Amino acid sequence: MQIEFWFEFASTYSYPAAMRIEALAAERGATVAWRPFLLGPIFQQQGWNNSPFNIYPVKGNYMWRDLERICECMNIPLRRPSVFPRNSLLAARVAGANTEAAWLPAFVRATYQANFADDADISSPAVLERCLSTLGLDAAAILAGAQTPAAKDKLKALTAEAMERGIFGAPSIVVGRELFWGNDRLEDAFDWAARPGS
Repeated sequence: MQIEFWFEFASTYSYPAAMRIEALAAERGATVAWRPFLLGPIFQQQGWNNSPFNIYPVKGNYMWRDLERICECMNIPLRRPSVFPRNSLLAARVAGANTEAAWLPAFVRATYQANFADDADISSPAVLERCLSTLGLDAAAILAGAQTPAAKDKLKALTAEAMERGIFGAPSIVVGRELFWGNDRLEDAFDWAARPGS
């Protein structure tokens, strides 16, 4: 049983989802396919040049308080980033170029914590280098690989695929042809995946 986890490093609700999805998958006997993409092009298609949480302040205020509650219940740290949304291009290229790497989930979690717990600029190669180095990885080689034309094309292809499959926000969980949107739909996605015929 496999689910696809489509995430954006600048996405607030992707943070708690990324922190808990592996444990949930292990509990349910499932595997997770990690799929990074960029929300910017998707938002632009909808006529937005910013996060909807910034465009609609009332919605944004609710989201930040909701995220505080979620993180408190999960016992994970949260510090509202001083810049939101942060440029996630380089981090997404790193993830996109390494979707099959065993270390990818740990890198994803480290990058989310850098952004949403440490208020670190994840567009900075130095910040991502720290995220990779703490995992015992060759950060210089991985960052260099993320800047190649192949890595850039891979992320473009993932983002295009997200659009083609009707993904409009993050996190999105795909089970076959079924789309589930939001951290609060993780359990529903796993339940659906476990149905006969899914």
